[in-house]
Amino acid sequence: MPGDPEKETLEEPGAGAGRRELVPRFEGQGYAPEHVAARRAWLETRTGCRLEQLGRSTLPTEEWRGNIENPIGAAQVPVGVAGPLAIQGQHAAGTFFVPLATTEGALVRSYERGMVALTRAGGAEVRLSKDENRVAPVFLLESVAEAHEFGLQVQALFEEVRERAEATTRHGRLLRLECLPLGRRVIVNFCYFTGDAQGMNMIAKATERACRFIQERLGTGRYLLFSGYASEKRASGALLAGGKGKRVTAGARLPRRVVRAVLNTTPEDLVGLWHDTVLGHLQAGALGYNGQLANGLTAIFIACGQDVANVANSAVGITHFERVGDGDLFASVTLPSLSVATIGGGTALGTARECLALLGCSGQGQAPKLAEIVAASLLGGELSMGAALASGEFVAAHETYGRNPPPERKVE
Repeated sequence: MPGDPEKETLEEPGAGAGRRELVPRFEGQGYAPEHVAARRAWLETRTGCRLEQLGRSTLPTEEWRGNIENPIGAAQVPVGVAGPLAIQGQHAAGTFFVPLATTEGALVRSYERGMVALTRAGGAEVRLSKDENRVAPVFLLESVAEAHEFGLQVQALFEEVRERAEATTRHGRLLRLECLPLGRRVIVNFCYFTGDAQGMNMIAKATERACRFIQERLGTGRYLLFSGYASEKRASGALLAGGKGKRVTAGARLPRRVVRAVLNTTPEDLVGLWHDTVLGHLQAGALGYNGQLANGLTAIFIACGQDVANVANSAVGITHFERVGDGDLFASVTLPSLSVATIGGGTALGTARECLALLGCSGQGQAPKLAEIVAASLLGGELSMGAALASGEFVAAHETYGRNPPPERKVE
């Protein structure tokens, strides 16, 4: 095995249980190609499992530093493209072809059908109305009265708190503080603008510095950096109000002839489906209403190097179908808490960088554009899934595009 791995061991519980060697670290944490290969070989020896495909990656392993620990290779997910998708946005304007990374048959074709319908209708109109992220620590006080007074004092210290927080970052800006008393505890919601980064690591560091200042200045007791209120990587009702990422809405008026020709249904049937399935959402206690927002989000996130766990908060949204004019369909998707980035995280890794470049969204200044493209893409997916259900084609479509039968054996 090349290099000298750090021989860390784990003491097993129980007398005489022995010691188990931990995953090799190697010098510099082992991002050199030979270290990655050696770690993979070490794992093969101990498990008896061949990991040949994991090693077949074109991504330079040295570039993985900061994205993953103990690397052994890379997962490979097929990437398809859907389009054309015409968008009329403030940041995204023109026709786009959207990369989707998935192993779910019929997904790309479904999104493409919706995109074609939107394009033939003149395109999706998209607007971004809010752009921020948050960290929400909780402070413990001695009484309800002290908690109330603490909230007032924190608000009065805003400028000094902002100065401490922003001293830790070149890109983040503290927009405001929101104090939420709960018994003798106070959640302090730190609301930031994070530019083109998703920014959670950045604003967590800034908030930690600010909380220490508050603690020292006001002489409070302990605090926890994360209270759970921020809804990072999990769904909550608070996400519908926005403030966790970008609030973006996409909508389009689709003439009856386009709905019939492309989606094989009618505006009346789609509106009826919306009303009927709202009841199911209400009975289930769903957060928002949608058909498959998580599907498109996950596929775009994997293709474009996003933090995929943020699908949990980004998929809390509202899809709406209504009949307008002389029988046209108006369809919209609102994403109150969409978390996307064009710098940082996995956005610079080879395939992600190429997929972002395909959308014209690679690098600085492009996150609002990416958000508008994502919203328009998801609107296409909602239209297509709704149409498949309304027309009774859902199962047939998956039978056609989603089956993955085993290869036929050759007869000797």
